[in-house]
Amino acid sequence: MAKRGRKAITSKAKKKKAVARAVIKEGRGRITINKRALETIEPNYVRTFIAEPLILAGEIAKTVDISVSVRGGGFMGQAVSARSAIAKALVRYTKDKALEKTFREYDRLLLVDDPRQKEPKKPLGRGARAKKQKSKR
Repeated sequence: MAKRGRKAITSKAKKKKAVARAVIKEGRGRITINKRALETIEPNYVRTFIAEPLILAGEIAKTVDISVSVRGGGFMGQAVSARSAIAKALVRYTKDKALEKTFREYDRLLLVDDPRQKEPKKPLGRGARAKKQKSKR
């Protein structure tokens, strides 16, 4: 009888308008973001930022393949949401409370979505709060 692997597990994360969906399954440690290998992501600090949950997970990350699909927002919002989706997927896959505690102590945003959104622009101004200056003379 053949040994059956775990079923693929999905997770979702958001940051502003960026939404990331991660699929994690048994594998050889390959991480892809929008069908691109993590090693090809530029700039370097964004790649390192996305890889933080993998570094914290240690050996667990080398036994799974993670595929992340990110849509919307800017490059940094996409990076934050991809990082969070990877961390959530690892926690759901392993069901390890110690890993969850490690992530929570390192950075709470690894496991909790950031609800902040851009405030809408108001009339008579350039932005959400900035207004035209009033002249008294």
